[in-house]
Amino acid sequence: MNKTESIARKILGWKLNRWDRWYDYEKSVFIPTTDFQPEQELLHAMLIVERLEKFGFTFMKKGDSEVCFNDISATGETLAEAITNAAYSIVGQSSVFDSSKMWGKLC
Repeated sequence: MNKTESIARKILGWKLNRWDRWYDYEKSVFIPTTDFQPEQELLHAMLIVERLEKFGFTFMKKGDSEVCFNDISATGETLAEAITNAAYSIVGQSSVFDSSKMWGKLC
């Protein structure tokens, strides 16, 4: 599972409907995989920020290419890439990111 796929599944809660599109159950829409590029598009990365803030994470921009979510920091060549890298770090830390607890906060 690549970085974008991990974030889409575990943070945004999207399901892979086909090999080329996601399904967002909250909005009842299909999203082509080519239309979600958080490492390149700041608007897509900000969707991740919004979701993580709903989960209780505090977002802090430390520069043009460095961000923090609580105690998890990451850098990138762009702000969008830094956000994506930090989100992927959160996904990778199973003790920090327990999706069942996260979904409970949203409901």
